[in-house]
Amino acid sequence: MTFLFKPRFAQEPPFKHGQPEKTAVLFCNLGTPEAPTPTAVRRFLAEFLSDPRVVEIPRALWWLILHGIILRVRPAKSAAKYTSIWTPDGSPLKVWTAKQATLLQGWLGQRGHAVKVLHAMRYGATSIASQLDLLKAQGVTRILILPAYPQYSATTTATVFDAVYAWAARTRLIPELRFVNHYHDDAGYIAALAATVRKHWQQNGRPDQLVVSFHGVPERTLHLGDPYHCECFKTARLLAESLGLAKGQFQVTFQSRLGRAKWLQPYTEPTLIALAQSGVQRVDVLCPGFNCDGLETLEEIDMEGRAAFLKAGGKAFHYIPCLNDNDAWITALCDITTRHLAGWPTQAPAPKAALNALTASRAAALAAGAAD
Repeated sequence: MTFLFKPRFAQEPPFKHGQPEKTAVLFCNLGTPEAPTPTAVRRFLAEFLSDPRVVEIPRALWWLILHGIILRVRPAKSAAKYTSIWTPDGSPLKVWTAKQATLLQGWLGQRGHAVKVLHAMRYGATSIASQLDLLKAQGVTRILILPAYPQYSATTTATVFDAVYAWAARTRLIPELRFVNHYHDDAGYIAALAATVRKHWQQNGRPDQLVVSFHGVPERTLHLGDPYHCECFKTARLLAESLGLAKGQFQVTFQSRLGRAKWLQPYTEPTLIALAQSGVQRVDVLCPGFNCDGLETLEEIDMEGRAAFLKAGGKAFHYIPCLNDNDAWITALCDITTRHLAGWPTQAPAPKAALNALTASRAAALAAGAAD
């Protein structure tokens, strides 16, 4: 009788004794459809919304809702929204994430760190597993996992870690791993946000109200111990302090609800409508939870939020773009990365010619000492 079994571990590059240590950073964002089409959006949503970290209701019930209703109705509507923000280079979120990774590697290189930086998406292409495979094939022995989420949430940050753990579970020789949980109160991150707001105000004047909008999560996650709510408010408080804003000059809100359950409040769009109806003439909206502009900022805030505010009687709506490729932000990201790389060998090896010259000079010094 022949027994067939599937090997637990995938084929890996052969181990070589004495191979040099290599360090890498994997910069992970949420993900995006590969195209603004119903088919691509359906494929993306199926993976995203099937994650039990993202939707925490009984699996059997959720499977019926997801496949029986959501994936039949939502892809076409979402595809139209993605079409409204799509660029010649593709999804803005993917373009900005890739650019941030490239800039981060350059910034680290300028500081003398020979560190490979790749970007990955938690859902869709380019997957975390595929990028980890690539790094391993390149001989990387140490990897820092750097999520693009400043505020920790089980629905975002932890899902990145889940994907890494799943990859490690089927990997024989696992590289040394480190994880960045959050940087919601990092001084450089806050300074970059404040500088972005100040620049916008210098060019456009100040608003009657600054709305600081974060992505929403169900309220029950707060009661279950998720620190996201507290970290969002701390980010907003530190930003307001940096800008010199009094308590009544800014508001924290949460956007992007799904379903009928109670989510973190106050909700962004109803707040914008209420502000307009109360006589507020101009609002500026900033989304500090997103380091890259994407659907939730360019369409949900700058289009839908704008329309809601103006329809309710508001006169001027300003969306302040995400940090994207802002120099202050990339510097802060480099600082965060450098701190978490501490103790790992990241310095670029000296060129062979320089090493030969150094060896010759040392030999000459030793000879001179012996002669004395």
